[in-house]
Order: sequence, then C-alpha cells, then structure tokens
Amino acid sequence: MTLMMSVSGVRGVIGQTLTPALAAELACAFGTLHGPGRVVVGRDTRPSGPMIESAVVAGLLATGCEPIQLGVASTPAVGVMVRHCGAVGGVVITASHNPLIYNGIKFLTDQGLAPDPETARRIYAIAQDRAFRLVEVDALREVVVDDSAADVHVAATLAILATESIAHRRYRVVLDSVNGAGGAEGRQLLEKLGCQVVGLNDAPTGRFAHPPEPRAEHLTGLCEAVRAHSADVGFAQDPDADRLAIVDETGRYIGEEYTLALAARHLLATRPGAVAVNLSTSRMIDDLAAAAGGPCRVFRTPVGEANVVAAIRQHGCVFGGEGNGGVIDPRVGFIRDSLVAMGVVLELMAGEGKRLTELVADLPAYTMVKSKFTCPPERIARFLEQVRDAHRGQRLDDSDGVRVDFEDSWVHVRGSNTEPIVRIIAEAATPARAEAFVQEMKAILDTLD
Repeated sequence: MTLMMSVSGVRGVIGQTLTPALAAELACAFGTLHGPGRVVVGRDTRPSGPMIESAVVAGLLATGCEPIQLGVASTPAVGVMVRHCGAVGGVVITASHNPLIYNGIKFLTDQGLAPDPETARRIYAIAQDRAFRLVEVDALREVVVDDSAADVHVAATLAILATESIAHRRYRVVLDSVNGAGGAEGRQLLEKLGCQVVGLNDAPTGRFAHPPEPRAEHLTGLCEAVRAHSADVGFAQDPDADRLAIVDETGRYIGEEYTLALAARHLLATRPGAVAVNLSTSRMIDDLAAAAGGPCRVFRTPVGEANVVAAIRQHGCVFGGEGNGGVIDPRVGFIRDSLVAMGVVLELMAGEGKRLTELVADLPAYTMVKSKFTCPPERIARFLEQVRDAHRGQRLDDSDGVRVDFEDSWVHVRGSNTEPIVRIIAEAATPARAEAFVQEMKAILDTLD
C-alpha cells in the first residue's frame, strides 16, 4: 500500500507503510525545522493512535522540543491550542476519513494552520536525508500533559456566535461522531448553546460504527435517529471533526456541499466580504456571493486546506472552506472546523426562524456527482493531458488537475493528495448532465488501460 506524503500530510497503512520508526523520523524532521520549543500533539481515536503518538513525542524530544500532549482532540482543537499555548507548531495524528487500517500525521505551523507546500517539502526532505538536529541529554525537555483542548476550542467557537438567540430555540440535535475525536467537543458546544443533544456513536473508541466518511450511504442510522427523536437537525462529524455533514428535520441527508453553502448564506449576510473555496466546491457559493453583492468576491484555489487558507490570508477573506463539509472561520482558526459549522448553521436557523428544509429550498439548485477511481500516480498526468486536449475550446483551470467550466456546469478531475485514486467531480442543473460529464471523463481514463 502506497505511503501518501503531500501538503495535506502523511497517510499510510499501520503495520505496512506507516510505522513508528517513520513517525519518529518525521517528528525529528519537524523538530529540526521548527524547534526547539513547545509543540502541541493531539490525536484522533484510532487504536493505532497511542503508538504513533509515542513515536512522534520521542522524535520531538530528540530535537529539543517540549511536547504538549492533548490526548484525544479534534484537528481544529489542536490548531486552536497551538496559538493558545504559544507553540512553535503542532502535530495531529489522524487519517481523517480513511478506514481504520490507516493512520496519518498532519503538521501545523505556529499559527495553527497547515504548512505551505514548500515547508511540507522541506520537512519530508529532512526526513528522507535524515538530516536531523539532535540534542544532547542536557537539552532534553519534559513532556507536558494538557487536557484543556475541548474547553478552549468550545470557548473560541462560542465567542463568535449569537448564543442567546440559539439557546432560545432549544433545538433538539442528533450528533453522530462516528466514535471519533469530535464527540466530547461537539456535545459540549451544543449543550452550551442550549440544545437537547442525542449522542450517536459518541464513545471515543476509534472502532467506527460505520464507514467514517460522512456520505449519504454511511449515515442511514443518523437519518433514522433524527426521525425517531423528532430532531430539528442531525450533524455528522468525521473522525478528526474537521468536516460536517447535515441531515434535515425530515431525516433527509442534504450533503456536505450544503454545509458550506448554508454557512455562506449566513456569513455573507452578516459579515459581507471575500470568500475562498477550492476548485471542487459547488457553484452555489458563487451564486450566493453574487446575490450578496458588494465586496463578496469568490477566490478559487487548488484542493487542500493549506491552499484555501493561503487565499483567505492573502485576500483578507471573512471565511472560506471546502465542499467536503469544511468551514474555516479565521476568528476561531485556520482549519476546517465542524464545531464552527454546527454553530453557524444553528445561528442561521435561529436568526431566520426557519427549518432546514426551508433554508435548503432557498439555495441555488444544482446536482453534484462525485466519483473516484483507483489510478496509480504515473497514469494521472496522462489522463489530465487527455482531458485538456478534449476541451481546448472551453474555460480551463489547471492549477490542480483540470477543471472545465461551461455556462451552467463544470467538471473537475484531479489526483488525490491522500489516496492513490483519481477524483472526478461534476456539477450541473440536472443529475443526467452531471453524470454525463463523469462518464465522459471515465471513458477518457479507460482509454489509458
């Protein structure tokens, strides 16, 4: 199984490509580049987490860093804690939505955000060359244990919300945390917002009750629970709680794309300004920004949180995110954040006094089809060139794979940063047209066999 190393971090299969020795060397490389100093370390709930955490802590200690162990914590909470602790950086041990056999390592800068591509390459180069700056025994630091991550993250989120307006509604919420890192933080936030919380798969065991990617076919239990408890909304986190999918009050999965769109509807109305999203995100965002007018411009970036964050900072965007259910609000942090997403959606519901079905019905209507196919990296470049050749007369963006824009639709093809696959995403006014784009791209891919 291939080890994936990219701007999005490192992911591999435990016992095969991701080993404690590799984790320690990567931590040594990070400490060599950014240390010595405090480094915050958090992990999701995967059973392999403590093993990889121990290796990372050892590597940081070897380079004179002072590891601050948070234990189980969401990825956005680790980002918040980097700044809260005045750390030189952070390490998150998670494979996000990947299956249980995987684990991974994400690095964070001293601003609590993913490193830029050049910094990521430098970390990997130091690890590959084993060019470590190791310290002698007198310079070794002690490990600090800090269990305040949930409290700090929740407080930062509450600070940006109209808490009284939400609490007045006494919403009933079903929260599916897929036995990951976000359950305790999510429940704490919702309860402080006056919600009646029904926890689903909230034990932090790391033994995922269903496939961890928050897709419709994986969340049938959440849909049933929303109906059974007559809830106002159902929220689904991924294992490291940086993504959020939503189920409306009828028990209908409305999809991850609507997470960012609902947040955009509210934030563009209350805090108008520029927005940054990636190339694979729905054009609902463009329509909402156009309707808001004024300074509400949309900046498109390559896929990857680091790329979106770079655009947010460069253009002074009021928020940003990705269509995989990731909402980024700089007031809390520069990481996709399911707690922020939950809070903003509840604030929208409370402020407009509408149910989710009504709010979704008010949004621009498109159909998005997302497909992925196994594809070794060496074939992806050939595939992309074929796509370019087939659509030379259309508007193309090849900053990340190839996106082809038409008057009322688009298709985006790209290699994944985290898996040996190619992704094909299309959006159009009708399901048939979106599916036709996917099949056209798949036909091109099949010619390369």
